[in-house]
Amino acid sequence: MFSLQTIFGKGDKFYGLLEASADAARESATAMHELVVRPDRSPVMAAFSTARAREKALHAQIGEELVNTFVTALDRDDIEALNSALYKIPKTIEKFAERYVIVADRLAGIDFSQRAALLESSAKVVVEMIGELRRGLRIDPVKKLRDQLHALESEADRLLLDPYRTLYAEGSDPLRAILAKDLFELIEKAVDKCRDVGNVVYTIVLKNS
Repeated sequence: MFSLQTIFGKGDKFYGLLEASADAARESATAMHELVVRPDRSPVMAAFSTARAREKALHAQIGEELVNTFVTALDRDDIEALNSALYKIPKTIEKFAERYVIVADRLAGIDFSQRAALLESSAKVVVEMIGELRRGLRIDPVKKLRDQLHALESEADRLLLDPYRTLYAEGSDPLRAILAKDLFELIEKAVDKCRDVGNVVYTIVLKNS
């Protein structure tokens, strides 16, 4: 016969899985930042691939555990929403990395580091927000973290416009401008995915407060 503590303890494992998923997303963001600032990209891509594989495995494990667990720490729909939102962060970063390594030489002189650092900061806030779930669903700290994410997203939106003026004004290489635009927009999209996770966490806390 199972005790209530045993049953609820099984439900609590989702906190750890979601935290691990958020940390894997942060690792992907960190690897992307290193990718755009380091001349030797091979070791960075290896670290990035490891983080991405970890995220995929966690995403699948969370889905499997939802099927096999009777009692969950959070509503099943909320866990599924968080699992999906977290998965999209490294997925978007992966698209950036795959394209960047192909065209990086052609984009020499274009700085992606400031935007990559912004994404890394956003991913770190996501880790903090997911960590708050097991601390009692406190509205005030979660709201402050969500506000940080929205501020980072606003800054990403602002930075998105800056390079276009220079790239299109140069007018010498339209393909270079198009390639850069595609990569800048992927970084902004990844920041948006971080914001989406923050909004899901905030909604969960509001619902349970």
